[in-house]
Amino acid sequence: MLSDTLRILPQYLIPHHALSRLIYRLMRIRWPLFKNALTAWFVKQYQVDMSQAKVSDIRSYRDFNQFFTRELRADARPITNTPGAIVSPVDGRVSQVGHIQHGTIIQAKRHHYSVQALLGGDADLARRFENGSVINIYLSPSDYHRIHMPLAGELQSMIYVPGRLFSVSPAAVRSVPRLFARNERVISVFESELGSFAMVKVGALFVSSIDTVWHGAVTPRRPKTLQRWDYEPGSRPQLERGEEAARFNMGSTVILLFEPEQLSWQTELAPHRPVRLGELIGSALQCHEP
Repeated sequence: MLSDTLRILPQYLIPHHALSRLIYRLMRIRWPLFKNALTAWFVKQYQVDMSQAKVSDIRSYRDFNQFFTRELRADARPITNTPGAIVSPVDGRVSQVGHIQHGTIIQAKRHHYSVQALLGGDADLARRFENGSVINIYLSPSDYHRIHMPLAGELQSMIYVPGRLFSVSPAAVRSVPRLFARNERVISVFESELGSFAMVKVGALFVSSIDTVWHGAVTPRRPKTLQRWDYEPGSRPQLERGEEAARFNMGSTVILLFEPEQLSWQTELAPHRPVRLGELIGSALQCHEP
């Protein structure tokens, strides 16, 4: 749509990373007058339900970023424990769900991107997911911004891919070609009862950093060159279904890739449908040992 293109056009010109570094600093200002006023405005603007937070008093957070990545109460997001369940790793809204065809993923009408490009050019890794399953979940500013495991897995590798930081808003998804394969991202590859799966955490405009529980802050990085970490047997982190894996400092998108013929998506999943952390989104067709 022309309106989407006009709205996103200025993002081709602005200094994405400089602005995100500025946001990184602003979100960590601890001056009470500033951080409390900003947090109160955000809660009201986005109708954030603080009753679900482990700490409901917004003045108790040391800075806005700690509020933004706040922990929820233990009972706020029950994790589906059905055998073979794949659960939503986040609170968000489905952008796309379905299957990978001819090595490409649908982004939006008239827009596709390749799995190999998404995975930082790794052709061998991309082949694992040929004809596999994919789901893309968008996190809005009001959502919970910790990322949890969709099923139990053993971490095999992590890849940092440098890139731009376009917005991942619905308007940007509709208008920026190959958006998710152009933005900065962190890819985690796990081995599970369903074979390999990849969790792709896509950066976006004003996303000041992406952290993982096993590494800490992965972005921002300097110099911005592709980097890969391979974990040796015996030192590979093991995470259970529903366990926290990562977090966005400001919001973005998570993409999950699975090998072919391993799962079926819940029939009610469709673009724009909201999902919550721990909700059943898919079921295993067959299981094998990691």
